[in-house]
Amino acid sequence: MSRIRQQAIRGLKAGDAFTISRTFSEEEAGVFGTISGDQNPVHFDDRFASAKNLQGRCCHGLLVGGMITEVGGQIGWFASGMNFRFRRPVYFGDRVTCVFTITEVDERNRARAEAVLSNQHGETVIEAWLTGVLPGEEERRVMAAMMAEQH
Repeated sequence: MSRIRQQAIRGLKAGDAFTISRTFSEEEAGVFGTISGDQNPVHFDDRFASAKNLQGRCCHGLLVGGMITEVGGQIGWFASGMNFRFRRPVYFGDRVTCVFTITEVDERNRARAEAVLSNQHGETVIEAWLTGVLPGEEERRVMAAMMAEQH
């Protein structure tokens, strides 16, 4: 899998940071809207977005915020809480970079992290704060075996 998974197998600590980037499409928003049931017209209708004083239709905040789950899934983070602050809209075609940083880890592998998601202009679009549990030794052994099976 990824270098992120490889780091998780070695073990994680406060200060470890991971960066991913992606661009969101109208098609993804359509699928997310169907799955989530969020049919807010700001995502689907230019007239409504304009009436909201937006530059155009925008992505679902939780679709963009879901970038943290890509990192979390690769490291085996077992989430217990997520808090988001949506700062700016993300428009279709925007390139979003997520920097996910582990800020605390205790002796029972309970952890805290923060994520800052920024657009291609360097503007923060979402801030997130997370709590959860990092993989222990046995879980890291299983992840290592999973990676070995993929090769």
